[in-house]
Amino acid sequence: MQLFLKLFGQWVQLAYVCFDRVVIHGYLSFLTREENVVYFFREVCGVEKITKELFRKRTEDYRHWVKAFADHHHIVMKWAPEKMRKEDIVGATLRRRQQRREYGVYYILESMEQGWTYRILDLKYAAKDPNYSMVRRMRSRFTYYYFYILDQTAGPMVLRVGTFLPFAVTGYINGHSFMEQELQKQGCVFQKEQNSFMAASDPKALQKIADGLDGKLIQQRLEYWTLIVGPKFSKRERAACRGLHRMWSVNQVEYCANFVFKRQWPIRRMFARCCELSLYLLTADRVARIFGKRLLKQVEGKAVTIFQRLDSARHVFRCYWQRSLLKQYEKWQRFLRLEVVSNDLRRDFGLHKTLPYWEEIRERLAKVLDTFTATQAQHLNVHGSFDLMAELAKPVRSGQSRVAGLRMDQTRPMRLLEVLLRGVSGHLRRWTARELHGENLAAFDLKPSAYSLTQLRYDLRKLRAHGIVERPPHSYTYRLPAPGHKKAILLIQFRERIFGPLAHGTLVHRPNPQYVPEARIERAYHKVDQSIDELVELLAA
Repeated sequence: MQLFLKLFGQWVQLAYVCFDRVVIHGYLSFLTREENVVYFFREVCGVEKITKELFRKRTEDYRHWVKAFADHHHIVMKWAPEKMRKEDIVGATLRRRQQRREYGVYYILESMEQGWTYRILDLKYAAKDPNYSMVRRMRSRFTYYYFYILDQTAGPMVLRVGTFLPFAVTGYINGHSFMEQELQKQGCVFQKEQNSFMAASDPKALQKIADGLDGKLIQQRLEYWTLIVGPKFSKRERAACRGLHRMWSVNQVEYCANFVFKRQWPIRRMFARCCELSLYLLTADRVARIFGKRLLKQVEGKAVTIFQRLDSARHVFRCYWQRSLLKQYEKWQRFLRLEVVSNDLRRDFGLHKTLPYWEEIRERLAKVLDTFTATQAQHLNVHGSFDLMAELAKPVRSGQSRVAGLRMDQTRPMRLLEVLLRGVSGHLRRWTARELHGENLAAFDLKPSAYSLTQLRYDLRKLRAHGIVERPPHSYTYRLPAPGHKKAILLIQFRERIFGPLAHGTLVHRPNPQYVPEARIERAYHKVDQSIDELVELLAA
C-alpha cells in the first residue's frame, strides 16, 4: 500500500484497509459425531429407541418457537422468493430501523437449502437389540431460517440457522457495518455509499476502528444472538454434553484496500488500462508469488485471470488461485478497491480457521494484499487514454451562450495558436487583440479583409472557453496559461509533425525509401508508413 500512496498520494482523498464480508460457520462440536447423537438421545434424554419422529419433533418444536417469537415481536416472516436477492427484500425495513435506531431482529426469511443432518436408515438385517437404530450423517434438503439483525456493535448482520439436527448456524458480518456503528458512537462525520466510505473527518480514527474488529468481539456477538434465536437446550442437556458450546470457524473472508480519488483523476481510464496490462502480465507464476506460493506442475483448484463485465458501466478484474482469488474494481469514477478473498484458509494458507487465530488471519491476508496492491500500483502507473481531440471538439457553455467546439481542420484557430506559441519564447507573454491581429497578418501574409479583428476576437473567445488562453483580471490582454500551453503544443505538433506528414506519405506522395536523409525523424516516418501498409494488408485478408 505504501508504493501505491507514493505514486498516487497527491490524487488520493482517502485510503483505508479493512475486513469486508466475513462468513463464519458455527457448529455444536458434541453433536458432530453419530455416536454422540445416539448418546444424547439415549443417555441424556432417556429415549430407548431413536426414530425419525424423534428428530422431527425437535425440528417442529424449534419451528413453533420461531413462529411464536416472530408474532410476539411483530417481525415479518415469510418464504424468500426465487430469483430475488434477499437483501433487496429486507432493505427497506433495515433503512427504517437504522433511522429510528431500533436494534434487534427485524426480518425472518425461510429458505429450502442443502445441508448436513442425521437420518435413520432402514436395517438390511434384523438386529438382536430391538431398540437398535442406524444413525448416519448425510446431506439433505431442509428449511433454513435467515434472521436479519441490526446489532448495536456489529451493525446489520445475518444468522442462518438450520432447523434439523445438528442445527448448524452461519453468521454473515461486514467490517464496514461495524466501522459505521463505531464512527457514530465516536461522533465522527463520514459519508458512506453502499459498502464503501467515501469521506471521513478523521481518517486515522477510521483506520483504528477498522483494526479494532477482532475475533473475540465477533464471537461475542454471534454467541449472543445464537443464544436468543437459536434452538434451545435444557440445563440438564447442556450439563451432560459438556455445555453444548459452539465452535466458530471462518468459511469465507474478504480483506480489502480502498482508495477514494479526487474527482479530477481519470480513475476509470487508468483502471481499464491497468486491467489490460494485468491480463497480460499476471501469469500463473506471478499470481502464485503474490500468494506466497510456488507454481507446481499440478495446481489444485483454479489458476486463471479474467476480466468480467457486470453491467454497462462496471467491470471486475479477478485472479483465481486454488480456492482463493484477488479482485479489483472501481465505482462512481472515484473509488478503487483491491481485495483478497479466501474460501479455505487451511488448505490455501495453512492457517487455523477458528476465531482465536483472527490476528494471524489478518496478518497473512494483509501481506498478500500489500503485494497485490504494489503490483497493481505499477500497472496503474502508465499512460492512460485521454481523447483531447474529442474533448475540444465538444461545444461548451460560456455564461448564457454556447461556444462551438475546436477542431484541427479549422485553419484560423490553428494559425492563432502558432502565433501564440512563436511569441511565448519561454515565458507567458501577454498579448492584446490588436497585437495578435497584426502578428497573424504578418506571419501568414494575410490581408486585413481576409482576417478581420472581429474574426480574431471570435477565435480568442473560442480558445478561452476551452481553457487554452485566458485573460488576466482587470486587463484587456490574453496569455497562454500552463495547461493551455500544453494543449496548444499537442494540437500544433500533432497537426504539423505527426498527422500531416503521415497523411501526406500515405495518401499524396511517399518518398523513395532508398534515399532517405540522415535524420532519425524521417526514418521513423518510413517505419510508420510500412507498418500502416502491413496493417491494411492484414485487415484486407
